[in-house]
Amino acid sequence: MEARTADEIDELARRARDGDRDALEVLLGAIRPRALNVCRGVLPYTPDAEDACQEALINIAAKIGSWGGRGRFTTWMHVVAVNSARSTYRRMKNQAVPADPHAATGPMDRPDPRTTSVIAGTRLDLLEAMETIERDHPQFVEPLILRDVYGMSYEEIAEQVGAPLGTVKAQIHHGRRLARPLLRGGVE
Repeated sequence: MEARTADEIDELARRARDGDRDALEVLLGAIRPRALNVCRGVLPYTPDAEDACQEALINIAAKIGSWGGRGRFTTWMHVVAVNSARSTYRRMKNQAVPADPHAATGPMDRPDPRTTSVIAGTRLDLLEAMETIERDHPQFVEPLILRDVYGMSYEEIAEQVGAPLGTVKAQIHHGRRLARPLLRGGVE
């Protein structure tokens, strides 16, 4: 399958949003590699990333009508894929079982590496930090992940979340301040 330009993807997305099922199929095929790469940024273990990518493509197909068409479709798709990867991570974490099932009766503090992706320590710390921050300050999480994990520009993030540029910069600054004490210090 040939790579498509951003304009071609936007046109396919417009047609798909307007009900063209053939355009939707072509669109999903065109964006799958990009969605998989986004999911790999959160879940480096390939089978987990593929599960999250599949969830992202299903969500994109189901929610394409909510893409406003103001910005690039790929920016909107990026956010859907990030959210799918985070959802897959949460589901895996909740399904993890203790190494010794008789040793614990309550929820685990850490996911069992036998049933969860082999994620680098700092990546796991980052996901745990985002979960913690999201409980009390959900407005900081999405902009922080889009900027610091995926390297999106402040302008793209402001457009995606529908907030003024200054607000987005402040949310990222405050999110970083909240995340620092939650992250492990130093690489082992």
